[in-house]
Amino acid sequence: MDQHQTEWNQKVARKIIKNLEKRRMAGSYTATADQAKDEIIEMIPPGATVFRCGSMSAVGMGLWDSIAALPGVNLIDPYRPELSPEEGMDLRRRGLTADVMIASTNAITLDGRLVNLDGMGNRVAAMAFGPKKVILVVGMNKVAPDLESAVARVKHYAAPVNNIRYGLKNPCVETGLCSDCKTPQRICNMWSTIEGHMIKDRIHVKLVGENLGY
Repeated sequence: MDQHQTEWNQKVARKIIKNLEKRRMAGSYTATADQAKDEIIEMIPPGATVFRCGSMSAVGMGLWDSIAALPGVNLIDPYRPELSPEEGMDLRRRGLTADVMIASTNAITLDGRLVNLDGMGNRVAAMAFGPKKVILVVGMNKVAPDLESAVARVKHYAAPVNNIRYGLKNPCVETGLCSDCKTPQRICNMWSTIEGHMIKDRIHVKLVGENLGY
Protein backbone atom coordinates (compact mmCIF):
# COMPACT_ATOMS: atom_id res chain seq x y z
CA MET A 1 0.00 0.00 0.00
CA ASP A 2 1.41 3.37 -0.98
CA GLN A 3 2.07 6.32 1.30
CA HIS A 4 -1.03 8.24 0.24
CA GLN A 5 -3.39 5.34 0.95
CA THR A 6 -1.69 4.79 4.31
CA GLU A 7 -2.17 8.44 5.23
CA TRP A 8 -5.85 8.30 4.21
CA ASN A 9 -6.39 5.20 6.35
CA GLN A 10 -4.87 6.88 9.39
CA LYS A 11 -6.91 10.06 9.05
CA VAL A 12 -10.22 8.31 8.43
CA ALA A 13 -9.59 5.81 11.24
CA ARG A 14 -8.99 8.66 13.70
CA LYS A 15 -12.34 10.19 12.74
CA ILE A 16 -14.19 6.89 13.13
CA ILE A 17 -12.58 6.15 16.50
CA LYS A 18 -13.66 9.54 17.87
CA ASN A 19 -17.21 8.88 16.71
CA LEU A 20 -17.20 5.38 18.21
CA GLU A 21 -16.23 6.92 21.55
CA LYS A 22 -19.22 9.27 21.36
CA ARG A 23 -21.37 6.16 20.97
CA ARG A 24 -19.80 4.48 24.05
CA MET A 25 -17.83 2.03 21.93
CA ALA A 26 -14.06 1.72 21.79
CA GLY A 27 -11.86 1.78 18.73
CA SER A 28 -8.20 1.49 17.78
CA TYR A 29 -6.22 1.47 14.56
CA THR A 30 -3.37 -0.77 13.45
CA ALA A 31 -1.60 -0.48 10.12
CA THR A 32 -1.19 -4.19 9.39
CA ALA A 33 -3.11 -7.40 9.93
CA ASP A 34 -0.14 -9.04 11.66
CA GLN A 35 0.02 -6.24 14.22
CA ALA A 36 -3.74 -6.35 14.68
CA LYS A 37 -3.63 -10.08 15.37
CA ASP A 38 -1.04 -9.60 18.11
CA GLU A 39 -3.04 -6.77 19.70
CA ILE A 40 -6.31 -8.73 19.62
CA ILE A 41 -4.64 -11.72 21.28
CA GLU A 42 -3.39 -9.40 24.03
CA MET A 43 -7.00 -8.34 24.66
CA ILE A 44 -8.09 -11.90 25.49
CA PRO A 45 -7.98 -12.55 29.28
CA PRO A 46 -6.24 -15.71 30.52
CA GLY A 47 -8.65 -18.63 30.74
CA ALA A 48 -11.33 -16.87 28.68
CA THR A 49 -13.98 -18.57 26.59
CA VAL A 50 -13.82 -17.15 23.06
CA PHE A 51 -16.68 -17.41 20.55
CA ARG A 52 -15.73 -17.70 16.91
CA CYS A 53 -18.17 -16.07 14.49
CA GLY A 54 -18.11 -16.19 10.72
CA SER A 55 -15.42 -13.71 9.67
CA MET A 56 -13.20 -13.99 6.63
CA SER A 57 -11.26 -11.05 8.05
CA ALA A 58 -10.19 -13.15 11.03
CA VAL A 59 -9.54 -16.18 8.82
CA GLY A 60 -7.29 -14.16 6.54
CA MET A 61 -5.26 -13.01 9.54
CA GLY A 62 -4.74 -16.55 10.83
CA LEU A 63 -6.37 -15.40 14.05
CA TRP A 64 -8.24 -18.59 14.96
CA ASP A 65 -5.19 -20.84 14.95
CA SER A 66 -3.36 -18.39 17.19
CA ILE A 67 -6.27 -18.20 19.64
CA ALA A 68 -6.72 -21.98 19.71
CA ALA A 69 -3.04 -22.30 20.70
CA LEU A 70 -3.39 -19.98 23.71
CA PRO A 71 -2.98 -21.96 26.95
CA GLY A 72 -6.16 -22.14 29.02
CA VAL A 73 -8.35 -20.45 26.40
CA ASN A 74 -11.48 -22.32 25.32
CA LEU A 75 -12.40 -21.59 21.70
CA ILE A 76 -16.07 -22.16 20.88
CA ASP A 77 -15.77 -22.98 17.18
CA PRO A 78 -19.01 -23.96 15.39
CA TYR A 79 -17.13 -24.12 12.07
CA ARG A 80 -15.17 -27.30 12.78
CA PRO A 81 -15.77 -29.54 9.74
CA GLU A 82 -16.46 -32.69 11.77
CA LEU A 83 -19.47 -31.16 13.52
CA SER A 84 -23.03 -32.08 12.62
CA PRO A 85 -25.49 -29.23 11.93
CA GLU A 86 -27.06 -29.85 15.35
CA GLU A 87 -23.68 -29.68 17.10
CA GLY A 88 -22.80 -26.48 15.26
CA MET A 89 -26.10 -24.91 16.29
CA ASP A 90 -25.53 -25.89 19.92
CA LEU A 91 -22.10 -24.21 19.89
CA ARG A 92 -23.65 -21.05 18.44
CA ARG A 93 -26.06 -20.97 21.38
CA ARG A 94 -23.20 -21.51 23.84
CA GLY A 95 -21.33 -18.65 22.22
CA LEU A 96 -23.92 -16.18 23.52
CA THR A 97 -22.51 -16.66 27.02
CA ALA A 98 -18.81 -16.48 26.06
CA ASP A 99 -16.35 -14.12 27.70
CA VAL A 100 -15.16 -12.78 24.34
CA MET A 101 -16.72 -12.76 20.87
CA ILE A 102 -14.55 -12.09 17.83
CA ALA A 103 -16.11 -11.21 14.49
CA SER A 104 -16.15 -8.44 11.91
CA THR A 105 -18.78 -6.03 10.66
CA ASN A 106 -20.14 -5.90 7.12
CA ALA A 107 -19.76 -2.13 7.04
CA ILE A 108 -18.87 0.77 9.31
CA THR A 109 -19.89 4.37 8.70
CA LEU A 110 -17.73 7.43 9.19
CA ASP A 111 -19.91 8.44 12.11
CA GLY A 112 -19.32 5.10 13.86
CA ARG A 113 -22.39 2.98 13.11
CA LEU A 114 -22.00 -0.77 12.59
CA VAL A 115 -24.12 -2.31 9.83
CA ASN A 116 -24.59 -6.07 9.50
CA LEU A 117 -26.75 -8.58 7.68
CA ASP A 118 -27.12 -12.17 8.95
CA GLY A 119 -28.62 -15.44 7.88
CA MET A 120 -29.55 -17.09 11.19
CA GLY A 121 -28.87 -14.06 13.37
CA ASN A 122 -26.47 -15.57 15.89
CA ARG A 123 -23.72 -13.09 14.98
CA VAL A 124 -25.84 -9.94 15.23
CA ALA A 125 -27.52 -11.28 18.38
CA ALA A 126 -24.18 -11.81 20.09
CA MET A 127 -22.94 -8.38 19.03
CA ALA A 128 -25.94 -6.80 20.71
CA PHE A 129 -26.09 -8.88 23.90
CA GLY A 130 -24.48 -11.89 25.53
CA PRO A 131 -20.68 -12.11 25.40
CA LYS A 132 -18.96 -9.88 27.92
CA LYS A 133 -16.58 -8.43 25.32
CA VAL A 134 -17.03 -8.04 21.57
CA ILE A 135 -13.95 -7.49 19.38
CA LEU A 136 -14.59 -6.61 15.75
CA VAL A 137 -11.66 -6.71 13.33
CA VAL A 138 -12.46 -4.40 10.42
CA GLY A 139 -10.39 -3.65 7.34
CA MET A 140 -10.56 -0.10 6.05
CA ASN A 141 -12.18 -1.45 2.87
CA LYS A 142 -15.42 -1.72 4.88
CA VAL A 143 -15.69 2.01 5.60
CA ALA A 144 -18.79 3.69 4.12
CA PRO A 145 -19.54 7.43 4.13
CA ASP A 146 -23.05 7.08 5.58
CA LEU A 147 -25.79 4.61 6.46
CA GLU A 148 -27.28 4.47 2.97
CA SER A 149 -23.96 3.61 1.35
CA ALA A 150 -23.21 1.09 4.12
CA VAL A 151 -26.47 -0.75 3.40
CA ALA A 152 -25.73 -0.69 -0.33
CA ARG A 153 -22.25 -2.08 0.28
CA VAL A 154 -23.66 -4.97 2.27
CA LYS A 155 -26.51 -5.80 -0.14
CA HIS A 156 -24.67 -5.48 -3.43
CA TYR A 157 -21.15 -6.58 -2.48
CA ALA A 158 -20.67 -8.40 0.82
CA ALA A 159 -23.82 -10.51 0.56
CA PRO A 160 -23.32 -11.69 -3.04
CA VAL A 161 -19.66 -12.52 -2.40
CA ASN A 162 -20.61 -14.58 0.65
CA ASN A 163 -23.29 -16.37 -1.38
CA ILE A 164 -20.60 -17.28 -3.90
CA ARG A 165 -18.29 -18.40 -1.09
CA TYR A 166 -20.94 -20.73 0.33
CA GLY A 167 -21.69 -22.19 -3.10
CA LEU A 168 -25.37 -21.27 -2.92
CA LYS A 169 -27.75 -21.08 -5.87
CA ASN A 170 -29.35 -17.75 -5.05
CA PRO A 171 -29.88 -15.23 -7.90
CA CYS A 172 -27.07 -12.93 -6.75
CA VAL A 173 -24.55 -15.68 -7.48
CA GLU A 174 -25.44 -15.31 -11.17
CA THR A 175 -25.86 -11.54 -11.36
CA GLY A 176 -23.47 -10.34 -8.63
CA LEU A 177 -26.19 -8.06 -7.24
CA CYS A 178 -28.99 -8.46 -4.70
CA SER A 179 -32.46 -9.12 -6.13
CA ASP A 180 -34.16 -9.43 -2.72
CA CYS A 181 -34.80 -13.13 -3.34
CA LYS A 182 -37.05 -15.30 -1.16
CA THR A 183 -35.25 -18.60 -1.67
CA PRO A 184 -34.94 -21.20 1.14
CA GLN A 185 -31.15 -20.69 1.04
CA ARG A 186 -31.38 -16.92 1.55
CA ILE A 187 -28.64 -15.75 3.92
CA CYS A 188 -29.81 -12.12 4.04
CA ASN A 189 -32.49 -12.29 6.70
CA MET A 190 -31.65 -10.09 9.67
CA TRP A 191 -30.38 -6.52 9.50
CA SER A 192 -28.64 -4.89 12.45
CA THR A 193 -27.49 -1.31 12.85
CA ILE A 194 -25.64 -0.67 16.12
CA GLU A 195 -25.91 3.02 16.98
CA GLY A 196 -24.22 2.77 20.36
CA HIS A 197 -24.07 0.78 23.58
CA MET A 198 -25.23 1.19 27.17
CA ILE A 199 -22.21 -0.82 28.39
CA LYS A 200 -19.27 1.45 27.73
CA ASP A 201 -16.46 -0.10 25.67
CA ARG A 202 -18.07 -3.57 25.56
CA ILE A 203 -17.62 -3.35 21.78
CA HIS A 204 -14.08 -2.69 20.57
CA VAL A 205 -13.56 -2.04 16.86
CA LYS A 206 -10.03 -2.87 15.72
CA LEU A 207 -9.59 -0.97 12.44
CA VAL A 208 -6.87 -2.33 10.20
CA GLY A 209 -5.10 -0.46 7.40
CA GLU A 210 -5.46 -3.34 4.95
CA ASN A 211 -8.26 -4.86 2.89
CA LEU A 212 -9.72 -7.67 4.99
CA GLY A 213 -12.71 -9.89 4.30
CA TYR A 214 -15.74 -8.86 2.27
